[in-house]
Amino acid sequence: MELRDIEIFLTLAEELHFGRTADRLRVSSARVSQVIKKQERRIGTTLFERTSRRVLLTPAGRRLQQELSVGYRQIMDGIQSVAAEAAGVNGVLTLGAMGPQPWMIPDLLDLFRSRHPAVEVRHREIQATAPLAEVKAGEVDAALVWLPVREPGITVGPVTHSSPVMLMVGAGHPLAGRETVCWEDLGDCTVLTGTDVPVSMEETFHPRRTPSGRPVARGPVASSWHEQITLVAEGSIVCGVAADAARFYPWPGIVYLPIRDAPPAQWTWVWLTARQTPLIRALSQATRDAQRSDQDRLTP
Repeated sequence: MELRDIEIFLTLAEELHFGRTADRLRVSSARVSQVIKKQERRIGTTLFERTSRRVLLTPAGRRLQQELSVGYRQIMDGIQSVAAEAAGVNGVLTLGAMGPQPWMIPDLLDLFRSRHPAVEVRHREIQATAPLAEVKAGEVDAALVWLPVREPGITVGPVTHSSPVMLMVGAGHPLAGRETVCWEDLGDCTVLTGTDVPVSMEETFHPRRTPSGRPVARGPVASSWHEQITLVAEGSIVCGVAADAARFYPWPGIVYLPIRDAPPAQWTWVWLTARQTPLIRALSQATRDAQRSDQDRLTP
């Protein structure tokens, strides 16, 4: 079976639509159909159930997808790795991230390193209180931050992962005894502010108003994660955080409460548009491929 035929089969197994498969691979629908029929004759069984309304994998098709997908990805990763080295993907890539976020994407980082062994990856801590500062200053090549980011001169890459949103409160705060809270509860609270958080990004964790329209009071300005925890532990201030904080920072005097109506925070790479390099393009491609692999694992 030729590599192109394997690609056609795996793409159809993912799309379950001959037209979309043809468009994605830039071939004709007839070519897709011809390849699948050829594979079915060679294997001796039907791989797809076809009706006028839908396309489904047969048990044999699902088994073939499982057997081929791992090997195909290894082959393509090897090809991309060699091609990247030939294209000059080497040097140092400095990534900025907050606290535990790199531990949320180990597969992505492992994939990037395996494809680009000539690249030295360095990590630098950035603060949620000024999430874009190091990117704007050119101190990191790309930063892992939460969405939405709508800043001129900054490019937003593909989503890496998502995190539930929680409310960090002091053990003596009136909300501390709750099992969960909602956005409306922020109307009775005072939230922390950062030194330089864009308004669009601030809304993810600290909306300006509650769902009923009540204003959410702003309190002290924090310049670091340590200051955030310290101010919250004093008891009167609250702070929205990614749920990963509850796992990595279980401090005495701090309580983490799920916000039941908060959508998950989406995380992504961002970089200066004027400083996009082959290294950053390679990072973006690894991110997309890692996400696709995760989706494949979740697909029954």
